[in-house]
Formats: sequence, C-alpha cells, structure tokens
Amino acid sequence: MSKTAGVGRLGGAGAADAAQQQQLAAGDAAVARAARPIETLLRAAPLVLCVAAMTLMLRDQQSNEYGTVAYSDLGGFKYLVYANGLCAAYSLASAFYTAVPRPATVSRSWVVFLLDQVFTYLILAAGAAAAELLYLAYNGDKEVTWSEACGVFGSFCRQARTSVAITFGAVLCFILLSLLSSYRLFSAYEAPPPSALGSKGVEIAAYPR
Repeated sequence: MSKTAGVGRLGGAGAADAAQQQQLAAGDAAVARAARPIETLLRAAPLVLCVAAMTLMLRDQQSNEYGTVAYSDLGGFKYLVYANGLCAAYSLASAFYTAVPRPATVSRSWVVFLLDQVFTYLILAAGAAAAELLYLAYNGDKEVTWSEACGVFGSFCRQARTSVAITFGAVLCFILLSLLSSYRLFSAYEAPPPSALGSKGVEIAAYPR
C-alpha cells in the first residue's frame, strides 16, 4: 500500500508540474501577443527617422558668392546618407518580420539580436562621424589652420545639423531594439541546476593585493 501511495503522490506531483508549465507557457504566449504590436511600432519608428534624415541631407546644398557646397563634397555626410538608407531598409524588413506571428526559437532570436547590434553600431558610427564634421564646420581647427565654414554657409550647416539630430533619434530607437532583442535571447536560457556546479559550489579565484 505504501508503495502504491508513493507512486500516486509522484504521479500527482508530475501532473501538477506539467499543468503549471502549460500555464506558464500560455502566459508567455499571451505576453508575446500583447507585446508584438508595440515592438512592431518600435521597429517601424527608425524607418521614418532614417528616411527624414536621409532626405534632408540629400537636399542639403547652398550657393552664394563664395561658392557652392553640397553634402556630396564631404565624406562624413555621404556615409550618413548610406547608413540611413541601409537602416531604413532593415527597419522596414524587421517590422514586417515582427508583425507576422511565428514560433520563437533560439536561432531566430540570435539572428535578430546580431542584426540589431550591427545596424545599431552602423547608424551610431555614421551619426558620430557627421557630428564631428559639423563641429569642425562650426568651430574650425586652429592647429591645422582650418577656418569655420558655417559663418559663410549657414543654411547648409543648419540643415545638416537637423539631419544629424534626427539620425541620433534613430540611434536611440536602435539601442532600445538591441536591448529588447538581447533580453529576448538571453532570457531563453535557464540557470544551470545546482547539481551541475558540483558539491563544492562555484570556486572564486582570490588574487593577492
């Protein structure tokens, strides 16, 4: 009788654990469904910002008695246009990918995480390079006898400054996306059981001072 009772208790505990796991899975699925529209909008936001920044920079040109200057004359501004175009395309593709329901897997989470990292650093580097170029245009560099240019081409500099500011708005969106994809990826891993650490636990190296 005692053995039968023990088996019954084990079976009941196993069924309760299975039911609890099903409830947790259902809860996770409900959270994912609720969060999908928000993530889709967040992934679509850089599309608008990148297109706006790229359009402003493409149309940035000024002519006066001192000459003509355009964005294509400066490598940092051309890099900003290319980076915004690539990030806008990725934003559109990732928004469509997120909007379509599909089962979450670790491999897909890795792909999204890596792509988010790549495009975050791409747009960040482009914004930083363009900001440095604007700083030199406004302040010059006395060590190499570069005079400031924005006093002569003020309209050009103001439009470029607006484009760079919008680009950093896109940078903020991509940073948030990177944090979101990294959380989704690394939260899929569970902590190792205590038995995997051995009887001695985790050994911490001590270094002499």
